[in-house]
Amino acid sequence: TVDNLRRPSATSLTSAMMHLSLLIACPALLLTPSASVLRASPVMQLRDQQPAVPVQPREVQQVVPVGTQNFNRAPVGTQNFNSQQNYQSYQSGRTSTTTGTRTRSLADISRAKQLEDPSILVQGGSLRTWSYRNPLVDEVNVELSTEGRPLDADIELWHGPDNTPVKMRVYVENGEMRPFSCVIETPRGPNTIALRNIGQLEFPFAANVFHDRIDQPSNECLNSATTIQGGALRTYPFESVVETVQVMLKTDGRPLNARIELLQGPNNNKQVIELYTEDGRDRPFFCILETPGSGNVVRCVNTAPVEFPMTASVVADKINHNMGSEAVLGGDVVIGGDIGW
Repeated sequence: TVDNLRRPSATSLTSAMMHLSLLIACPALLLTPSASVLRASPVMQLRDQQPAVPVQPREVQQVVPVGTQNFNRAPVGTQNFNSQQNYQSYQSGRTSTTTGTRTRSLADISRAKQLEDPSILVQGGSLRTWSYRNPLVDEVNVELSTEGRPLDADIELWHGPDNTPVKMRVYVENGEMRPFSCVIETPRGPNTIALRNIGQLEFPFAANVFHDRIDQPSNECLNSATTIQGGALRTYPFESVVETVQVMLKTDGRPLNARIELLQGPNNNKQVIELYTEDGRDRPFFCILETPGSGNVVRCVNTAPVEFPMTASVVADKINHNMGSEAVLGGDVVIGGDIGW
């Protein structure tokens, strides 16, 4: 009985030989898992019905042809423009200032400043011109000023090719305290006013030329003309209450060559004007000088030869009567006098 158990039967030997022959013939059967292994390890199964991962479709960008702009689509960034006007306002002024509920771009602010102050900044060594083609413009007003720095400029009137009937050189020690203002006659247009800043780059000035609101001489200025012969000079002192002075120079049709100086103290030139006019009657010279402080003296010099006399009128324009009530050292106060005795 024990021997029967140890001794293999013929059936088992036949089955083993069949399996061995199959393994030798088909070695791939060793790599194929059995049904029990598949049931015990479901993780290794590959499901045929597993849903596929959805593929996100790529966004197709609309191609805008060259020369056109798409304003409905936001450019690079996070801003979206609904109309062409909004996009143009964005391009004109990227930065804007908000006051309450109203938003203004930098272009609008600069445009408003130009309307308030139409002056043009002239840098050192540069040239600016103002042309008037209308023959009805007979005179223009020229104003020059700085932010407290010296002012050195050349002013010319161009009338036709290579014809400069009026020239002047203007120097002001302080263009903010004493801005320059003069009237230039421009008959028989077209005419061009040329302003050149002959100072250095660090000394710009603001220039404005206009044909309306022209400064006109007073009746006193027209009726108080005195003759200055060629090579002679005349001085006109003014008190501290006088804030501005009118100066008018003209001839009887001859050329006008003169120098106007504003002095405050001995040999202390605050303002100097060197003037040339081709015809002193057709193009007379008129200006208004600022005279702040005390001790102001206007000196007019006829730099032409003795054959070319001129007439000069220098009178007070604006007077501050309240300045006389203030105490002035050496004026209202008398030290060591006989008052009270």
